[in-house]
Parts: sequence; C-alpha cells; structure tokens
Amino acid sequence: MTTPEPQSAEDRDTAARRRGELLSRFALAGTLAFLCLLFAITTRDHVFIKSANLINVASQSAINTMIAVGMTLVIVTAGIDLSVGSIVGLVAVFSAGVMVQGLDFTVGAYRVQLLPELPGLGGVAIGLAAGLLVGALAGLVNALAIVRFKVTPFIATLAMMLIARGAAHLYSVSPVRNVPDAFVWLGQGRLAQVPIPVYVAIGVVIVGWLILAKTPFGRHVYAVGGNEEAARLSGIPVGRTKLWVYVASGLCSGIAGMVLAAQLEAGDPKLGQTYELDAIAAAVLGGTSLMGGRGTILGTVLGALIIGVLDNGLTMLHVSSFAQMVIKGLVILGAVILDQKRQNA
Repeated sequence: MTTPEPQSAEDRDTAARRRGELLSRFALAGTLAFLCLLFAITTRDHVFIKSANLINVASQSAINTMIAVGMTLVIVTAGIDLSVGSIVGLVAVFSAGVMVQGLDFTVGAYRVQLLPELPGLGGVAIGLAAGLLVGALAGLVNALAIVRFKVTPFIATLAMMLIARGAAHLYSVSPVRNVPDAFVWLGQGRLAQVPIPVYVAIGVVIVGWLILAKTPFGRHVYAVGGNEEAARLSGIPVGRTKLWVYVASGLCSGIAGMVLAAQLEAGDPKLGQTYELDAIAAAVLGGTSLMGGRGTILGTVLGALIIGVLDNGLTMLHVSSFAQMVIKGLVILGAVILDQKRQNA
C-alpha cells in the first residue's frame, strides 16, 4: 500500500484558489436565482419570469456582456479601460455612416471621399469591417500610451474616452439613420426565437473564455496581473500582453457598438454613455479582482446577468432611474469591498 505524497504549498494554494472560485461562482448563481425569484414574486402577474421577458433580459444583457468580456481581460492585468462606452458610440455612428454614405466626410473646408456608398450586403460588410477596425485602433492607442509612454491606464483610457466621444460627434452631430435592413437584422433578428445579439454575445464569451482559460496568452495575462515584475523576469512579454488585451477590449466594444446601433436602427454618437461602469461592475461582481491576477469570463457573464436582471426588475417595479443608479452604485461598492476582503484574506 503506497502512501500519497504530501502536497506542496503551491499545490495547496492552487487547490484553495480553485475552491474559492467555485464557491464564488455558486454564490453568484445563487444571487442571480434569488433576484429572479424576488422579481417573479413582486412584479404584477409574475410577468418577470415569462419567457418573453427573460428573452428580453438576455438581449439587454448581451451588450454589457460583450463589453465586459474585454474589460475582464484588461482588469486581470491590473488595468482599467474607461473608454469602452465612448468607443461604443464612435463605432456605432461610424459603421452606420459607412453603410449609409460610404467613407465620405468633411475636414474643415475639405471633403474627403475614400470609399463610395456600396448597396446591399457589400455596404454592410464594409461598415462592419470599418467598425471593427476603429474599435481595434482605439484599443491600440490606449495600449501604446500605456505600454510605450508609461501613462497609467486610468489616465490613458480617460483621455481616449474624451477623444472617442468628441470624434463621434465630429463625425456626425445627429444619429445616422436609414441603415440597411441586413444590418438591422444583426440587432433585431431572431433564430429559434432567440435574438441575434444573444448569439453574438455567446460567441464573444466563448472566444474570450478560450483565450483566457485555454491558451498560453491567457496564462500570460494572469501572470502579468499577479506580479508584473516576476512575469517580466520569467520571460513573459509584458508589453505585448498588455497591448493585446487593450486591443481586445476595443474590439469587444466595437462589436457591442455595432449590435447596439443595429438594435436601434441608427448610429447615434451619444450611445454608450456610462457603459464603462456597467462593464466594470459586471467584471468585479463576477469575481475579477481590481488588483489583477484573478478573474474568469464565466464569472463576468454571471455578473452581467445580475446587472441585467436588476435593471429589468427595478424598471418593472417602477423604481425611478435615479434610485436605480443608487442601488447599482451600492452593488458596485459592495463588490469592491468583498474583493478587498478576499485580497486581504
């Protein structure tokens, strides 16, 4: 009979961390179930738990989920991205504008026409590609400021928040309407009674989960957030890792911006205001540590669903939007306090 080898301290720490993550996930799922039960009881005719409303909650949560996946990658590296909401607005209005009028805009007294209007699916494809490119470029600018010029993530992304919002209004002061029907389908279409935005969000979640949990890059992300100097000494490309997480955040925001514009049938430069707060809240509620080094995509999805359920249920109970802001702020504060306690435990 062989005696099992004693576990090393590192193995015990890993096992304890996994147990903690599992318990945290159960707690999140329990919180989500409790909120659903609470609103099912308190809403008139139990309308909250009717299938039509639950599908509506999933569709509304899809936008925040997409943004929060990118935010999770950033926060795990001990960074922050305050520009995601403004990138949503910029990509929404720019991609819609490209679909409607091509790449045609005015700079001062000069008119610039780089791409003519393309009818049908060709114009939609070009508009979607343009939106993805703008989102990625905005993330790249954030990354270069942080990695190359050593600007703190808070300041770099705060600057991009202003730049992107201003650029969106410079491109178009009013919403861009008359977008193609094929583009509207991206936001309003359904497959098996499930809205297309939900499928898009599931796709973003799967890709984000695979990257963070199943690839060497994901391990680099955790290592950089856990101890940047130790990661650098271990040969991990810290700068390149940070660069790609901010590009990924910009891409996620770009996808969300285009889906949101498709839902509303217009690209509005005002879209996305305060969305960065919901994305940060979803990630932190899901167990992502603001100190870096810890977080999961699945936890973030649960966090986004909790926020979506709160928004929907409180609206059904006719709670004022200002009171909803107070409640959401308290939830974020509570999540941060719990995160601090976990760090100090």
